[in-house]
Amino acid sequence: MAFFSIIIPLYNKESFIENTIQSVLDQTFQDFEIIVVNDGSTDKSEEKLLQFKNSKIQYFSKKNEGVSATRNYGIEKANANFITFLDADDYWYPTFLETMFTNISKATDQKVFSGAIEFETSKKTIPSEYSILKTNEDFEIVDYFKASIKETVLCTSCAVFHKSIFTEIGNFDTKIKSGEDTDLWIRIGLVYPVVFSWKLLARYVYDPKSLSKNNKWITDKMNFSKFEEAERTNSDLKKFLDLNRFSLAVKSKLANEKTLFHAYYKAIDLKTLSWKKRFLLQLPTFILRFLISFKTFLANIGISSSVFK
Repeated sequence: MAFFSIIIPLYNKESFIENTIQSVLDQTFQDFEIIVVNDGSTDKSEEKLLQFKNSKIQYFSKKNEGVSATRNYGIEKANANFITFLDADDYWYPTFLETMFTNISKATDQKVFSGAIEFETSKKTIPSEYSILKTNEDFEIVDYFKASIKETVLCTSCAVFHKSIFTEIGNFDTKIKSGEDTDLWIRIGLVYPVVFSWKLLARYVYDPKSLSKNNKWITDKMNFSKFEEAERTNSDLKKFLDLNRFSLAVKSKLANEKTLFHAYYKAIDLKTLSWKKRFLLQLPTFILRFLISFKTFLANIGISSSVFK
């Protein structure tokens, strides 16, 4: 049995899938299986994938159901005790699995592992900035909510989970079309700490067609209502959720979704936000558009690591 099961959901990524697969095959740690699940691609993704003749790759094809159902399908097929996900347009540096294996071997009582990731914009690649105090050269064991104030310490392309977590916590919520990963990270964060490696191990690859950049999905974003009871007694969770509500409130305003904006805004405890964020929520849409365009420009030239959060 392989040590890692690598789940790659594939949907219309013909321009990326070869580099993604090759980044896995080039890993310095080779005890793994690759589970590629084609979610009804209509481009040449399948053709590009099948060019690889490697016994480590298991290929499954199904009708289009969305990324949550596709990842869940991969979890069912996984044989290893440790599961990791890699989006079909992202990339691992060669020591990703080796670093995860080393940290798993050192922190034997832990079940959630992650590493630093960098993000491509349309102009430049920028390393993430984390709200974590560095006390160790190798890794920190952190609370997910406290550690994710600037950037989330869990990303679908840069984390490893013991398989038992999905039995206990559940899989990706198929009812959420966008933000399904954040929903799962919250559920995991309520139970488990995260072993976070300072090593830069993965790259989020820029794709202008990505679902996360499409405003039409704003109405399908999660509303965090399932966590209302938990956030009453967990101040770190409350702050984390309010930062996400802030981001979604602004995006709702930009999409002219007034009802959605007020729903997110009403749920925020404004005391959890900085005065700058409180000010931004009050601005008219046209000024917000200008400010975000400027913020995006700064991110593209490497001055700011987060376009908007």
